[in-house]
Amino acid sequence: MLPFPILFQNNHFIIINKPAGMPVYNNKHSNQKSVEDFFPILSKRQDGPWLVHRLDQDTAGCLVIALRKQALISAQHCFETKQVTKIYWAIVQGKPRENNGQIDMPLLKITKDKKWSMQANPKGQAAVTKWKLLGSNGNISCLELQLLTGRTHQARAHCAILGHPIIGDSVYNPKSNKERYLHLFSREISLPFSPHLSTIAEPPEHMITELQQLHIV
Repeated sequence: MLPFPILFQNNHFIIINKPAGMPVYNNKHSNQKSVEDFFPILSKRQDGPWLVHRLDQDTAGCLVIALRKQALISAQHCFETKQVTKIYWAIVQGKPRENNGQIDMPLLKITKDKKWSMQANPKGQAAVTKWKLLGSNGNISCLELQLLTGRTHQARAHCAILGHPIIGDSVYNPKSNKERYLHLFSREISLPFSPHLSTIAEPPEHMITELQQLHIV
């Protein structure tokens, strides 16, 4: 039995709603189950499946898996050429002054005291995120984030740079350590295939209460 719902499936791709806390890659040094550990259930073929992209372990939502090698190559080309639409929802602290905006801030991996994070730095890789306010009660807000680039921790770092770190983010929002899970998930993903490949994920359980408070679900 699979521990995650399948949102879309055809002969070439499967899109799942990855649970928060589940890693995408298996780790020989850990007993924790990963998405890759369930590949034999998803396909009996010898040449696959493959992860098209990745999500952080703490991030829930849409994850694309290729069932054919050519499908993998085609999908990865879409990611590399920025043809993929990636929409995230994040519950953040506070309320932005504006209702929408764009963060264009290069990110560089910085290691300090054996811990690393992505920090704003002109020497880093280009990172662009469009954002829109979906709802707020003044104390917390839900932001819709469209990632125009695919940098590590991009949504998390950019929300912190905006001045509204994500709830439950132990790296970029240390004051929110009491929250067990990161309040970020991949809401929607679209790839420009024929027919068009697009799907929407339901929010993870740990975000439902806040989304109901903000009258979003």
